Amino acid sequence: MTDETRAPEPDSGQGAGRDDERAGGRADERDPRQDPELDSELDSEQAERDRERRRLAAWRGAGRKLTRGAADPTLREHLAWLAEHAEAVYDLDGPADIYGNGVVAELERRVADLLGTADAAFFPSGTMAQQVALRCWAGRTGNPVVALHPQAHPEVHEGDALQVVSGLRVVHTTAERRQPTAAEVAALPEPFGTLMLELPLREPGFLLPSWEELTELVAAARERDAVVHFDGARLWETTAHFGRPLAEIAGLADSVYVSFYKSLGGHSGAALAGPAELVAEARVWRHRYGGQVFRQFPAALSALIGLERELPLLPSYVAHARVVAQGLREGFEAAGVPWFRVHPEAPHTHQFQVWLPYPADALTEAGVRQAEEDGVALFRRWFEDGPPGVAVTEVTVTAEALEWTAADVREAVRGFVGRVV
Repeated sequence: MTDETRAPEPDSGQGAGRDDERAGGRADERDPRQDPELDSELDSEQAERDRERRRLAAWRGAGRKLTRGAADPTLREHLAWLAEHAEAVYDLDGPADIYGNGVVAELERRVADLLGTADAAFFPSGTMAQQVALRCWAGRTGNPVVALHPQAHPEVHEGDALQVVSGLRVVHTTAERRQPTAAEVAALPEPFGTLMLELPLREPGFLLPSWEELTELVAAARERDAVVHFDGARLWETTAHFGRPLAEIAGLADSVYVSFYKSLGGHSGAALAGPAELVAEARVWRHRYGGQVFRQFPAALSALIGLERELPLLPSYVAHARVVAQGLREGFEAAGVPWFRVHPEAPHTHQFQVWLPYPADALTEAGVRQAEEDGVALFRRWFEDGPPGVAVTEVTVTAEALEWTAADVREAVRGFVGRVV
C-alpha cells in the first residue's frame, strides 16, 4: 500500500459497493427526482470522484515528486515499462506460462534462492498466501490459534478471513502500538500453534524489532511449541535495519510470505516460501481458494524486473529515508507548526509516518495545490487515524526521492505549510 491508500489494502476503490448498501440494496427503487436525500448522496459521490480526478491529475502533472504513487502511471506506461525491461529478466521467445509453469516457476525458484528456503509458491495475492500458510500450519500443529498483533494485516485488512474462511482463532500478542516482546509471547495465557510476526509492522509506523529482539521472539515461540510465520510483505527492505542478508532473516521463521508489488514495484502477486512439504500443501490449498490462475506472466515478469532492478536499490532508499525524515522535522520546526511527529524519528525502512494537527482534508488539499501551483508533490493523501484534529500520512522514499536533499525537503515543507488552511 502506498501513502495514498490505507484501508483496505491495497486500494479497493473507495465507495465501491455503497449503492448496494443504501436501502438494503434497493437503491434502484429510489428516484433522485423524488428523493432529495438520494439526490444529495449522488451529488456527494460525484463531487468526491471529481476531487479524486483533480488529485490524480495534480500528482501526475507535478514535475518533482518525493514519492511515486501506484496510480500515477497510465495503462500505456505500465505496458511500455514491461516491454522495455522484460527481456532482460526472462527469455521472451519461450512459451507463455500455463497454470504456474514457465516464467512463474522461474520466479518461484528465484524467490526460494533469495530467501534460502526449499521451495516457494506464487500466489495472486498476499491475502491468499497468508491465509493458506496459517491454515496449513494449524493443520500441522493441531492448534488453530494464531498469535499476532491486533494491527497486523489479517486483523485490519482481510475481513476476518482467518476466522470466517479457515475457522482459525487469534490471540493478540500485545495491545501496544509496537512490535511484541519475547516476554509478552512467553506470557500468553493459552497455547497457540503459530506466532505470526509482520516485518515491518505497518500500521504503527513500519516498525521493526532489533535483531536481538527478533531472535528472542522466535525463541519464545519455540519454547511454547509453536511455529513462526513471517508476514514479510515488505521483508525486502529489512536487511539494512537488521544488518543481515535476506536468507538469514527468513531463516529464523518456518515460513515467509513476501509481496511483489510492495517495495519491488511489481504489478501484483506474492509468494509463500518454506519447507518443500508445506509449499506442496499450500499449492493444493491455492487451487481450492481459486488461485490456480491459467496465465500470470505479466505479474511474474514484473516481479522478476523488481527483483532485478529495485531490490538492489532498497538499502539506498532506507538510508535516504532518514535524510528525508530529518528534512521534514527541520521544515516543520522552521515553519512554526505547533505540533508534529515524524514516526519513527529514524525510519526503520524506506517508509514512515508523518502526523500533523490539522484536518486530513485540509492537508490533502494543500498537497494538491502545491502540486498544481509549484509542480512539487511532497505529500499525497492524509487520513484521520488518531485523536480528533490530528491527521497522518505515509511517506515512501524511492528513486525519485534520492534527488531530494534535506534542504529541498525543508523548502517544500515551507510551501506546503503555507497552503494549509
